[in-house]
Amino acid sequence: MIGKLILRRLLISIVILFAVSLIVFFATLLLPGDPARAILGQQATPERIDALNREMNLDSPPLTRYIMWLGGLFTGSLGTSVATGEPVSQLLSDRVGATLVLMIAAAAISIPAGIGLGIYSALRRGRPSDTAVSTASLVLAALPEFVVGIGLVTLFSTTVFSILPAVTMSPPGTQVWQFPSQLILPTAVLVLVVTPYIARMMRATMIEVLDSGYVEMARLKGVPERRVILRHALPHAVGPVAQVIAIQLAWMAGGVVVVEFLFRYPGIGQALIDAVNYRDVQVVQAVTMIVALIYIIVNLLADIVGILANPKLRTGGDA
Repeated sequence: MIGKLILRRLLISIVILFAVSLIVFFATLLLPGDPARAILGQQATPERIDALNREMNLDSPPLTRYIMWLGGLFTGSLGTSVATGEPVSQLLSDRVGATLVLMIAAAAISIPAGIGLGIYSALRRGRPSDTAVSTASLVLAALPEFVVGIGLVTLFSTTVFSILPAVTMSPPGTQVWQFPSQLILPTAVLVLVVTPYIARMMRATMIEVLDSGYVEMARLKGVPERRVILRHALPHAVGPVAQVIAIQLAWMAGGVVVVEFLFRYPGIGQALIDAVNYRDVQVVQAVTMIVALIYIIVNLLADIVGILANPKLRTGGDA
């Protein structure tokens, strides 16, 4: 049963990704401008433009171009950047790695922090500590990421403390993760934006589970409280929270654009902004598909976690 559910989610994800590829490709065809002229410049002769169109298959029918572009996605051939003239795959290789480092670091902190705060708040329901956690998470959830970022820069990179760099300035030929201090503020922004949602959802589901009949029965049987929480309450609460975590990580794939722009972080978000400014269609298509792929993979993993964490599906019973 679990295998069938996972296979179904996988097939749905593939269909969604295919639909996204159709939308992205044909939507970018509507953008103004001639890619060949953008590459060669305004002084290019019609002969050179026609030759480049043939070389890049820009004179082919849209459906043929889409099929060739889709084939390139599977082989890693993402086209040529209009702005730099280099292959898009080469242009984005380091940037994808930089963005993944930022997202993984933020996820590794925010997920356990959010789950831990939610459990702590649920176990201390109605107490001052619960009120403090709930109020802080509500305030942080209401703040946009650029406000949180500006606040952290003001606090840690100006006259207040001035202990962390305000922008990312990696020397040429180096990777951003070679300078850990430059990762702190961008990661902190993502953590402070994502954690409150996870904590609030974890608190709500944990309170609901703690009030359920099977948890009360376990307590009446004399099961230690630690075991009640870890064996009986937590598995039932993780499923719904996994969906929220997936939504937040999927948001992170898109919201990282703002954070990277704010800190001049050399990731795919910054690459997307530069590509839009230069009308670099090939890069826009590639980055959009990368973000969509991350979004779909994260949601697929969340569905799998939710299925595996559901005791009814795991045991095949009604427990």
